[in-house]
Amino acid sequence: MVRVIEMLPGDVDRAISDDHILLDRLFQRLEARHGDRRILADQVVYRISMHLAAEEQTLDPVLDDPAVADRLAAGGLPAEVAADLVRRGRDTRQRIKEAAAEIDRSKPGNLDFEEALDHLIADVRRQATEQEGTLLPALRDAVGPQRMAEIGAQFTAAKNRAPTHPHPQVPNNARSGRILGGPAALLDRLRDRTSGRRGWVATDASGLLEPQSQALLDAFAALGPRPTEVLDPGEARRQPTLTDAVARIRTDRGDLDEREPVDSVFDYVIDGPGGGLTLRVYRPTSASPTAGLPVLIYLYAGGWVVGSLDTYDATPRALCNKERCLVVAVDYRHAPEHPFPAAHDDVLAATRWLLANASEIGGDPDRIAIAGEAAGGNMAAATCLQLRDAGDRLPLLQVLIYPVTRIGIDDTSGVDAADAAPLNRPMLSWFARHAFPRPEMLTDPRVALLDLPVERLAGLPPAVVITVERDPLRSQGQAFAGWLQAAGVPVEHIHYDGVPHEFFGMGAVLDVAVAAQDRVAAELHTAFNPSGQSSSGWPTGV
Repeated sequence: MVRVIEMLPGDVDRAISDDHILLDRLFQRLEARHGDRRILADQVVYRISMHLAAEEQTLDPVLDDPAVADRLAAGGLPAEVAADLVRRGRDTRQRIKEAAAEIDRSKPGNLDFEEALDHLIADVRRQATEQEGTLLPALRDAVGPQRMAEIGAQFTAAKNRAPTHPHPQVPNNARSGRILGGPAALLDRLRDRTSGRRGWVATDASGLLEPQSQALLDAFAALGPRPTEVLDPGEARRQPTLTDAVARIRTDRGDLDEREPVDSVFDYVIDGPGGGLTLRVYRPTSASPTAGLPVLIYLYAGGWVVGSLDTYDATPRALCNKERCLVVAVDYRHAPEHPFPAAHDDVLAATRWLLANASEIGGDPDRIAIAGEAAGGNMAAATCLQLRDAGDRLPLLQVLIYPVTRIGIDDTSGVDAADAAPLNRPMLSWFARHAFPRPEMLTDPRVALLDLPVERLAGLPPAVVITVERDPLRSQGQAFAGWLQAAGVPVEHIHYDGVPHEFFGMGAVLDVAVAAQDRVAAELHTAFNPSGQSSSGWPTGV
């Protein structure tokens, strides 16, 4: 019988497994000769260099501790077996570094490159099997879950300061890595910046994106973002965003208008669970000065950790004009300063206030819908669930754009899109680690929506669910659409191939985003105007 091990986001075994799965997706693309071979290889070298350095700095000292060796033996892994696993692992690590160095300096198609790549892939897969099948489960048994979480935090910090190129000449041990790793990392980052390589590693090199989406991801990568999962939240919030990439593309092509014009934008502060709660209100162009407009509550993305009203400004502007409704974006609190359920509580409070008081900002409290992207999609659905359970009035429609519907990522897209950009598998674990610091939070009904019995979803508002191909959240969004349908909830599930996560607000540079916004606006129109009578000009239905 196979023992199920509960790895939590942030645990070192989860972090190592996430890296292995992402790397294996890159390997499969290289083996199948799909995508950009040079960029895929650079991504492998970049990620494996940081990963191996972090193992040296954090895992090796633990495995070298005699007390841990005794506990491993007591748990059924004899000292000589454990020592052999550790020795083989370090030998394999050295071979991987040497192969990665050859890949780094060679060109795809050259014999040296291809042989080194074959050896590296075989060694990484062999090491992954031994670590995840034997060594890490035994270590968890020996040191316990709290220590695995502590080592995981150290592992992430070590990746943050690790070299991004292989250095096989550096002795393969923690002490040498500490002494030489810092200077090597600084030189590597300077080298990456001057060569342009730093930009390559942040794009999607799968060859699966449609051309405009690929150009957007390439522009994003050219801004030089570092992997979010190696940063602390403050650093992550200062990273370039897709919004910055859109601005770069528009500047390059000579667009003068920075933002889609609307009639007005103003902030309105209400009393929230954590103090003043800001609602940003977008009023459409040519809106009636007196009539109460329908209201769309909008919840931006960011994994509950990053994101802001400013970085997600384009979606409210677009939907505001397309359906001629008020869009009210909620500035909920962020983790880790305010972990779960702070953001959910803010959104629930804002929704209840709008259902009762929308007329104070020019809205119609009887015509309210709710929409959210990613983490925002989770909160949109969770808010409807909480209102339904309390017997309160519900929004007329819920729009769930690539929603988070459970924290688990071991589903189809959690594997096949593990290497996607701008959201990948390790990033999902990083967000969860900061937003849900206690294990019981991960199974809360407001988070684990997909784990609810189907009957718990009955009576929720009709839903529009949008999913995209290059997104590790794809499978759980698709599954939740099916789960809502099974509960008798009317669902319009819209899927786009060749499109990345976070595409929806990028209408300034993506035709597919404009099409998706039009579809959502039409569904909103039907919900707001069931009789088909409206001055907005949209037909009812899609």
